Amino acid sequence: MNVFKILPHVIAVINAATIVVLGYGYSRIRAGDREGHRRAMQGAIALGVLFLVVYLSYHAFAGLAKFGGVGPIRIVYFTLLAAHIVAAALIAVVAPVAIAFALRERFATHRRIARFALPLWMFVSASGLIVYVMTIHLYPFKA
Repeated sequence: MNVFKILPHVIAVINAATIVVLGYGYSRIRAGDREGHRRAMQGAIALGVLFLVVYLSYHAFAGLAKFGGVGPIRIVYFTLLAAHIVAAALIAVVAPVAIAFALRERFATHRRIARFALPLWMFVSASGLIVYVMTIHLYPFKA
């Protein structure tokens, strides 16, 4: 079995797990549980690193997935994909900055950045899942 054929599914699972862990981390900080929040965010960071390793490995060897949809769905797909790519580039900068402020215990600044970073990271993970479903399951490319 070609391991690269399963990697899109692995990436999707990582994205789904990231949404769950981020949501849990948010619930922990809202409940005043800093330790639970810290552990959840460590999990989210680990998932982010794992995602990058798997994603870059997959695309280095398998190339980009081709979208097989035709007609107006192409506009929907490529608009979502463009928003996903821009948001992913932003979160790749914003998340480490938020983490750095938390590690320095500059929680007021961390909180201000995290209010932007959390929904952005959630959007990136959710839109990644939607792109996956559209590309792999709903509209696969047929050569």
